[in-house]
Amino acid sequence: MFRPGIVPAAAAMVLIGAVACHHSQVVTATPTPMAQNTDDSAARAAREAAQRDSIAREAARRDSLARLEAARREAAAREAEARAALTAQVFFDFDKDALTSDGTSRLEAKVPVMQENRDVRIRVEGHTDERGSDEYNLALGQRRAAAAKKYLMARGIDEARIETVSYGEERPVCSEHEESCWGKNRRDEFVVTAGTRFLGAKP
Repeated sequence: MFRPGIVPAAAAMVLIGAVACHHSQVVTATPTPMAQNTDDSAARAAREAAQRDSIAREAARRDSLARLEAARREAAAREAEARAALTAQVFFDFDKDALTSDGTSRLEAKVPVMQENRDVRIRVEGHTDERGSDEYNLALGQRRAAAAKKYLMARGIDEARIETVSYGEERPVCSEHEESCWGKNRRDEFVVTAGTRFLGAKP
């Protein structure tokens, strides 16, 4: 038997349930403000970490380049110092081929350079001032070159690494006819003829 009021009540309950379900689905699908803040914080932290890593890498790169440049300059300075010692001239008294104390000191400074650089070879060039005959001065220049070679050999440098030649009075560095100029011409010069560390070695 149909009872008015019962069906509408049941329908109302179904409608209420449907509305409740609808509201529940909408709330569940929308992120909460707290979840959004957490995501933003994580993204910001990741960006900041990436930025710090980039800065650290750049600083490390610059530090590495600075160390390489410092090492290059130090090596260049050592090579320049070694070359200066190796090519320093030795001077002689008038008509003498004996080494002076200054000449001995300059030769002694060449010894460690040649010991540390086994591929280095040198040529000792003997010179004189203008006084005396050409033949005499050529012989004197040769004795002066030989004196330097003998000293280096006595300090353990292989004879094969030292070449000698005399130019006598042919290659003066000063042309004035007086003692201060002659003293500059009475000399041994040292030329690097081989040695990979000494660029510009002459043949």
